[in-house]
Amino acid sequence: MTAPVHAAQEKPGWTLVIHGGAGVIERERMTPEREAAARAGLNAALDAGQKVLASGGTALDAVEAAVRVLEDDPNFNAGRGAVFTYEGKNELDAAIMEGEGRKAGAVAGVTATRSPIGLARAVMENSPHVMLAGAGADTFSREQGLEQVGPEWFATPERRQQLEEMKSRKADWFDIDMKYGTVGAVARDAAGHVAAATSTGGVTGKRWGRIGDSPLIGAGTYADDRACAVSATGAGEFFIREGVAHEICARVRFKGESLKAAADQVMGETKALGGTGGVIVTGPSGEMAWSYNTPGMYRGRASAGGERVVAIYGDEQ
Repeated sequence: MTAPVHAAQEKPGWTLVIHGGAGVIERERMTPEREAAARAGLNAALDAGQKVLASGGTALDAVEAAVRVLEDDPNFNAGRGAVFTYEGKNELDAAIMEGEGRKAGAVAGVTATRSPIGLARAVMENSPHVMLAGAGADTFSREQGLEQVGPEWFATPERRQQLEEMKSRKADWFDIDMKYGTVGAVARDAAGHVAAATSTGGVTGKRWGRIGDSPLIGAGTYADDRACAVSATGAGEFFIREGVAHEICARVRFKGESLKAAADQVMGETKALGGTGGVIVTGPSGEMAWSYNTPGMYRGRASAGGERVVAIYGDEQ
């Protein structure tokens, strides 16, 4: 009996996969400057995560390190450069999870913490809870001594312009350019443990305290050493309804599917509901995968002794 290809692969010492959002991302819509900046940001995030993993660090530390870099990069919709709500504010969501004990932390609607993913980890490690939201999460952040910043840190002229364009078109519901710039990372460390982290500003013009899939454990973020780690980006309402991240892990764990097969199947089901976006996945076997049902996705991967890949468009590997 021939072993499945994904099972026959030699396990690398560590793996790291990242994303910076998915959507209508096409060459003809991209300036050379923006493309170069996006690729530089993805490479910087891979550098940060790789530094942790190559020195024997944990998958949890690696995904946090990678996401922190992307949160500080205004080219992506997380932290600095996050999109604006309808009221002209930045409300940030994030989640982090480790696969060994399935501990998780998440925050939603936070407004003053420079690194929302760092706050999510503080919730996981320093509180009895999994998720904190709004003013309470901001208070917890201050009590934890995390770096606080004013609204001017997150705000960028481009994101404000996107909100104004959306309002001028009387378009109440959708991201102005159909790009979901959520950032995320998944990793497997040398000990065989996996972790996932996701951070986002949500969608342009969101109202009424809207929360998407990113901070919801099992929807936009999930990690389980028995299966895989997943971080998602896309039309959050549909990812929540599909339970995307957990659904992928369940197919891997109970059906023995490869990460790619499971991700493709779940993304197909999400598209059937009306949802667009993508996921990144890695597992304890060292397999890495991504899947998206949009024209492109900002993405990258690296592994011990393996080739580094940074890609944007659908025709790239």
